[in-house]
Amino acid sequence: MKLIQKTTHPHLADTKKEEKWYLIDAEGKVLGQIATRLATVLRGKHKPNWHPSVNSGDHVVVINAEKVVLTGAKELKKEYIHHTGFPGAVRRKTPEKMRAEHPERMIEMAVSGMVPHNRLRKFVLAKLHVYAGEAHPHGSQTLSPLSLK
Repeated sequence: MKLIQKTTHPHLADTKKEEKWYLIDAEGKVLGQIATRLATVLRGKHKPNWHPSVNSGDHVVVINAEKVVLTGAKELKKEYIHHTGFPGAVRRKTPEKMRAEHPERMIEMAVSGMVPHNRLRKFVLAKLHVYAGEAHPHGSQTLSPLSLK
């Protein structure tokens, strides 16, 4: 007698019911460690029914983005580079300047680099909510704390 194993494929309707909201405080935490954990949760890879073609990730609210830590000499040597599209128009910012102007973009850019560049990308990144300070407008959601492990 031969046993037949069946592989199930998660459907979008099933994953919408299982969406959770998480809260992570970035104060004193390393940027790369936060970004890898956020990318995993946003894609849904922490769930047993994960499939690469289904957006089964959860929402994540990040507070205190301005107090994130860079290790080693990255605080001095790292550059955030943006090209405007015009010849010679490369814009460079240090982490110090980025933290002063748009601290939430440091986390957004780090997570964005860890999410695959495919059709689901914009839907996955839409579930990331980053705020520079303690205040956030997601008080009506039931936010669970998210650990880095």
